[in-house]
Amino acid sequence: MIQNEVERDCSERMKEKFEFLFEPGFIKSICHHGRIRTIEADKQIIGIGDDIKHMPIVLSGSLKVMTEDVEGDELLLYYLEFGETCAVTLNCCTKKTKSTIRAITETTCEIIMVPVEFMEKWMIEFSSWRNFVLDTYNNRVNELLKSIDLLVFNSLEARIEKYLQDKAWVTNDSILNVSHSDIANELHSSRVVISRILKKLEKQGLIKQGRNKVELLKIKLG
Repeated sequence: MIQNEVERDCSERMKEKFEFLFEPGFIKSICHHGRIRTIEADKQIIGIGDDIKHMPIVLSGSLKVMTEDVEGDELLLYYLEFGETCAVTLNCCTKKTKSTIRAITETTCEIIMVPVEFMEKWMIEFSSWRNFVLDTYNNRVNELLKSIDLLVFNSLEARIEKYLQDKAWVTNDSILNVSHSDIANELHSSRVVISRILKKLEKQGLIKQGRNKVELLKIKLG
């Protein structure tokens, strides 16, 4: 009885959010095998080197996806929001390899965790899932190409501005709880350099700084 109630609640939530995207048969199947979880901000749900048993699809909130170089320094790849999943995780699931990314909740998130053993079966059975997976790969490749362009052709100052704007967008808040060290870690830079550039942006009237806080003064939120 409890299992039926859980599936019924999941089905209602999935139809509410994804009826436009997924066919009814797939929603029924994903709710039978998957589970909806609510996770607080700043919690790791996938770690580098993990065996991936479940793949997250975001129902609300946002996740950040990070990678690491050989020295253990982190770099922010992209954010995941409503209706999105991680292309790198999809790739690891398909090839049955260990995770090469770290996924951390940026805000409190509601996520449906999908067992990876059903992914290939669903690719054959449900066209909506197949299209979702292919669109996810395409969107993430485009995002990564934009990130490469930003790294190669733009200054660190431009990267910091985009980082702050993206973070404000996903949290829907112009006041960011973030330290200079956090920004340095995620942009693969040094705290001293980040501090100097943030001071410059503050003098330009673009931001206002506080203790472990940055307020964006000129940005439109969603």
